[in-house]
Formats: sequence, structure tokens, C-alpha cells
Amino acid sequence: MKISKVTPMVMGTEWRNITFVKVETDDGLVGAAAVRALNRTDAVNGYLNEAVPRYVLGEDPFNIEKLVNRMYLEDYGRAGEIVMTGIALIETACWDIVGQALGVPVYKLIGGALRDRIKAYANGWYTVERTPEEFYKAAKVVVAKGYKALKFDPFGAGFFEIEREQKLRVISLVEAVRDAVGPEVEILVEMHGRFNPVTAIELARELAPFKPSWYEEPVPPENPAAMKKVADAIAPLGIPIATGERLHTSFEYRELFELQAADIIQTDITHFAGILNTKKLAAWAANYYMLMAPHNVGGPYSTAAALHLDATLPNFKIQEYFNDFSEAFVKEAALGLPEVVDGYFALPTAPGLGLKLNEEVIKAHPQRTLHFNLFAEDWHKRQVKS
Repeated sequence: MKISKVTPMVMGTEWRNITFVKVETDDGLVGAAAVRALNRTDAVNGYLNEAVPRYVLGEDPFNIEKLVNRMYLEDYGRAGEIVMTGIALIETACWDIVGQALGVPVYKLIGGALRDRIKAYANGWYTVERTPEEFYKAAKVVVAKGYKALKFDPFGAGFFEIEREQKLRVISLVEAVRDAVGPEVEILVEMHGRFNPVTAIELARELAPFKPSWYEEPVPPENPAAMKKVADAIAPLGIPIATGERLHTSFEYRELFELQAADIIQTDITHFAGILNTKKLAAWAANYYMLMAPHNVGGPYSTAAALHLDATLPNFKIQEYFNDFSEAFVKEAALGLPEVVDGYFALPTAPGLGLKLNEEVIKAHPQRTLHFNLFAEDWHKRQVKS
């Protein structure tokens, strides 16, 4: 079996372009994968235009380690977000093909399932005005859908510091969400790497009475020592630090692990060379007693890849999911993904990733010219004008 064709396709939504890659083989099997490459869709496709003929066409899709190693190594330049994203698309689609060829779901090829359902948390649900009343109502909708955990960024367009008036507003928003969901539902506070350490620490202490289950990326990701400063200061509160979505190679994790500057790792499979590379990282993280909560802001294929990985990880915590609060056609772009029921995904059971690509839906929603800016006012409404 050889890879005979690779076809990228882009589907546009209100605030994200999702890149699908269809990988075909000479014996008729077809695998697929997808990514939301934030503001860098064309860059990823440009990389694939060069890398696919060089490394992928004519190769055996079973030789996943060989494919990944060549794509990572043989261009010589250091691999970052774009390269690791392109590798992930090919790698994940190959797992899809291998599972179909052998008639088993992907998780059975990477160690088998430790659990038969995957806990999920909702994101993207708070596309409303930044008032306690609106956040309260929106959080109620999440709980009504059965979720037992939800994440949100209440900080507006803040960066490094925020004014006292905004701090009080943030406190009121978090308080409203806690009041809406009650004491048993987990709330996860997203900081999007906005703050300097002292501001992050102050905000963490102010929000601690509302019992968040983590603070995510309290400072920018480039400086693990700054993350360590925050982690040490809030450790007495008993609230963990989560980070990792903007780290793209295992080398970038080394200092974070050695400093023990985080408690929960949020690697994005679609930006980290794929399923197997992320599984290797999870095993390394387990040596530091760190949990895995994979970042996932894509469509059905990125979610399916995450679920197959999640099923196999001893140190898995919870899985992010946006698409219950997005346009309906995002789910329709690939059929077969389990729905979230009572806060959990069922384990996929069909061969490969278990999805069927719907190219007609993708074609009906072409790529949009988007700049999704998390440091702009009202970014959380996720409505970007072309």
C-alpha cells in the first residue's frame, strides 16, 4: 500500500478556518485529518505543498515513524508550529488509514482503551455581552446540555495588566458563572497568556473563592520560569496551572517539566506532530505526575484524534470541545463522532478514526479571510468580519 494523493481542503466558519487533509492510497483506502491553524491557514497549506511530494507521496502509510522523522529532520531548519501542524495532519490521516486497513479503531493500535468514555468540557459558549447577567444565562445553557465542566476567559482584551475597574468586572463574571452552574460543575479559568506574573497571581487569589479547577496559561508560554513563579505562588490555594497549547516540540516542554512549573499539560495533537508524538509526551509528563487535557479547537477530526488518544492515557484528565456551541455545519463536515451526553463522549468504535468525510459541506463553506485577535475588544463573541 502506497500513498497516492494528498488533498487539502479549507472550510470557513465565523471565526476559524478548518483545514482538512484527505490522504488517498493506491488500494482505495482514504484517511483524513484536520486542524484549526489560527491565522496561519495558508502557511500550513504552503508547507504541505512542499513537503507532500518530498516526503509523503509513494510512502507506506503504515510507516508512521519514518514519515514523521523525515518531515521533522530532513528539512534541517528547526520545526515550529507550521511544520509540526503539517506533520500532524499527515500522521493522523495515516493512523486513520491503518485502522481502516486492520478493521480496528485507532486507540487499539496505540495501547488500547483504559476507559470507555471521555469526560468533556465546553468552550466557545460565552459569545454574549460581558455582563454577569449574560454570562449567567449562557452558563445555564451549558449545564442544560449535560456538561459537568466549562471553560471561559473573563478577562476581555487584557494584556500584562488590567485596570481595577476591569478586575472587579472579571470577579463579577466568574461569580455569576459559579452561581449559574452550582458547586458540583467544574469551572476552568482561561487566561490566554495575558498577564505578567504578579497580575496573574493577584487575579488567581481574587478568583480562588469560586473554586476554579485550573488557571490556564496565566503568563505567555515562552518563559517557563515566569510560569513557575505563578505556580509556586498559587500552590497554597490548591488550584493547578494548565498550559501547553502553544508548545510544539518536546524540547519546548523540557524546561517546563524540569521546573515542575505546571500541573496539567494541554498539548494540541494537531500542532504537535500528531497522535503518537503526543502519547510519548504524555508518558514523559506522567513522570512528573502531570495530567493531560489535550487542547482542541478544531472540528470533528481533531476531536476524534483526541478521543482515541485520551482513551489510552493513564494520566488523562478532561477533553476540550467547542462544537456544541458553533455552527451546525462544523459537525456535519464529518459524520460519526459521538455526541457529548451527560458530560462525556462515548468511545469511538468504528475502524480508524471512525469518521466519514463530507466534502460537499466543506465546499459549501469556503475559506474566509479572517484575523481572529484575542487581544481585541469583544473577541469572545467569535464573530470576525471578512
